[in-house]
Amino acid sequence: MRGVTRGRVLDGIGTLARLGLAAVWLASGLIKALDPAQTYVAVRAYDVLPREAVAVVAGVLPWFELALGVLLLLGIGTRAVAWLSAGLLLVFVAGVTQAWARGLAIDCGCFGGGGAVAPGQTQYVQEIVRDAGFLLLAAWLIVRPGTLLAVETLLHRERDLVTTGSGVEGN
Repeated sequence: MRGVTRGRVLDGIGTLARLGLAAVWLASGLIKALDPAQTYVAVRAYDVLPREAVAVVAGVLPWFELALGVLLLLGIGTRAVAWLSAGLLLVFVAGVTQAWARGLAIDCGCFGGGGAVAPGQTQYVQEIVRDAGFLLLAAWLIVRPGTLLAVETLLHRERDLVTTGSGVEGN
C-alpha cells in the first residue's frame, strides 16, 4: 500500500465517522419530522418538561437533527457540528438515565415511537450504549475533523493552492 499515508487512513476513518453520524441524525430527524404527534408523545414521556416546553422541543428537535445530519453529510463545520452532536447526545443519555433512575417505563423515541411501554420492555442499557457509540463518533470528529469528500476540506485545499501560488490559472 505504497502512497497510503497515516494521515490519509485517519482521514478515511474520520469520513466514516462523519457519514455514520450524519446517517444517524438524518434517520432520527426524518422519522421524528414525519410523525410530530409521536415525537410529542416521546418527549412528554420523559416527564421533565412543562407542556409548553415539550411542544417546543418536539417541534424543534427533528429539524435540529436534520440540520446536523445535512451539515455532517456535506462536511461543513464538522468540528462545531460534532460538538453540538456530542452535547445533544449527552442530553439524550441524561434523559434516558433519569427515566431509568426514576423507574419510568418508556421507549426513548430516538428513532421513532417513544412513550410508555411495559416495564419489561425498556431498553435503557442498549440505548445508553448505542448513544455512547455515537458519542465516540462525535469525539473523533472533535479531535480530528479533517475528512475526505468534505466541503470544508475542499475549500481549504483550494485556498491553500491559491495562497501558495500552485493553482492553475487561465482555464
